[in-house]
Amino acid sequence: MVITDIKIRKVSDTEQLRAFATVVFDSVLVVHNLKIVSTGDKLIIAMPSRLVNNGEFKDIVHPINSEFRQYISKEILKAYNETA
Repeated sequence: MVITDIKIRKVSDTEQLRAFATVVFDSVLVVHNLKIVSTGDKLIIAMPSRLVNNGEFKDIVHPINSEFRQYISKEILKAYNETA
């Protein structure tokens, strides 16, 4: 599976949340609302999630293995840095 498009939507009203990303895979599947979050010394990608009954957040979509997670993170952060 290859990322074929990434759109970055920056937000300026929070210190931790920097932007939202929309990612298109293989030109046939789109995932909205991946978050680019500042942890102080680095940026991380948070998967889309929803609030469940017990007050916790549960990922709606997530990579199955660490290699694919690294690929997604690298490409989203690259796109984010290019929009700066």
